Amino acid sequence: MTDIHYRTGYPHWTTVTLRYSDQDSMGHINNVSFAAYVEAGRVAFEHAHMFPVLAPRQDFYLVNLSIAYRRQLRYPGEVEIGTGVVKLGRTSLTLAHGIYRDGILAADAESIIVLADLDMEKSIPFPEPMRAVLGADKLAVRSV
Repeated sequence: MTDIHYRTGYPHWTTVTLRYSDQDSMGHINNVSFAAYVEAGRVAFEHAHMFPVLAPRQDFYLVNLSIAYRRQLRYPGEVEIGTGVVKLGRTSLTLAHGIYRDGILAADAESIIVLADLDMEKSIPFPEPMRAVLGADKLAVRSV
C-alpha cells in the first residue's frame, strides 16, 4: 500500500533511475545497488546543504552504513531516496535514508559521516556555521 505522506518524513529527496546492471542473477535489484542509492541521496544532501559551508581541504568520510531491506525491487523504474539528519555530534553526523518506489518503502538506511581535514587525514569537529545549518529543524527527519 502506498503511503501518500511518505515525502513528509525526509527534508531532502533524490531520484535515481534503476539500471539494468543493478540486477542480480535472480532478476531483482542486488543489495549492493541499495548502498549506491543511499550514496546518491547522501551525496546530493551534502552538496545541497553542507558543501556551501565547507572550508578548503575539508571533505566528508563515510564511517558506517546500515541498510534494512524491506521489499524487493525489480528493473526497470526509479526510486526516490529521502535523506535527513538524525543526530549531530561533535565530529559525526548521522543521516537517515528511505528508499521508496511508487511511495512504498523498499529499504531504510542510516549512514554516519565525519568531517575530515584532508591534510591531517583525521576527523575534526563540525564548525559553528555548519552546525547551524545541520542543526536546523528543516533538515531533521520527521516521523510519518
